[in-house]
Amino acid sequence: MKRHLFALVAGAAVLFAVPAATQPANRITILADAFGTKAGLQHDWGFSALVEYNGRRILFDTGNDAGKFASNVAALGVDLRNLDAVVISHRHGDHTDGLHRLRTVNPDVVVYGPSDEYFGGPTPAAFFRRPDPNLPPEQRYFGGRVPAMIPHGTPWRGLKVVRAAGGIEIAAGIRLIENVAPGREFGETPELALVIDTPDGQVVLVGCSHPGIERILTSLATPSRPVSLLVGGLHLLTAADAEVDRVVARLRTDFGVKRIAPGRCSGEYTFGVLRRAFGQAFVHAGVGEVLTFQQLDRACSALPFRRSGAGLRASSL
Repeated sequence: MKRHLFALVAGAAVLFAVPAATQPANRITILADAFGTKAGLQHDWGFSALVEYNGRRILFDTGNDAGKFASNVAALGVDLRNLDAVVISHRHGDHTDGLHRLRTVNPDVVVYGPSDEYFGGPTPAAFFRRPDPNLPPEQRYFGGRVPAMIPHGTPWRGLKVVRAAGGIEIAAGIRLIENVAPGREFGETPELALVIDTPDGQVVLVGCSHPGIERILTSLATPSRPVSLLVGGLHLLTAADAEVDRVVARLRTDFGVKRIAPGRCSGEYTFGVLRRAFGQAFVHAGVGEVLTFQQLDRACSALPFRRSGAGLRASSL
């Protein structure tokens, strides 16, 4: 197992080697969402974005419908065979269905997911914490000899999944932050945010913010650095107006968010409040939009993957 993990991590580190040639502009292209006016693209209740940073290409979430995802990817000229990594924010189908398409065109890409058994394991050991040796063998789990690790079933068998438990730095200036918030809606669902460190501050991508956007922003490894751009779903669709107003006010005053590009499950009421609160710092992020941020003039050398929080776990499914 250790040999397999080392090989997977070492191979992933090679993928992040940065060529010496001039890097393209740093940008985020929205591949899937339910709004926008770009011709030739399909709306869908899902989210996906392509992040290009210092020559690296990272797919963040894969939309709700593999067919529509593939159609938008083709229309936007995105080559899924040319990816350094894929990040899945959380297990819900409106962020993961495009993995079925990805598996057919780029099965060897490393996919980062949260510490959720849905991404391949393991089945919680607590399920077997009360054995009864007095039962007859035919009524005992695995005949009384429970394996040390039982991988959980997954719809994406064959993909190389790294479970970023607790958070992980995947390359220089690019890291994943994991949060879970018991007691909230979907409180059992761990969720990853993608954080990019730039000279202007942190660029943060979120899928649905099920743990709460306030909790996510508080958990950033360097909370004192400003958030130069926040992109993605804030999950305020069903929140009361007063709660939306409160959260939006905190984004500006307490968290110092400079620019915001809401999408996905933020809610139309929230879009309106954010437009008024942020003014010219509100960024339209409909499907097909390209969001740019400062192009760096320095090269980033590849870093090995680092353990953080609960550590790095990998599973070849």
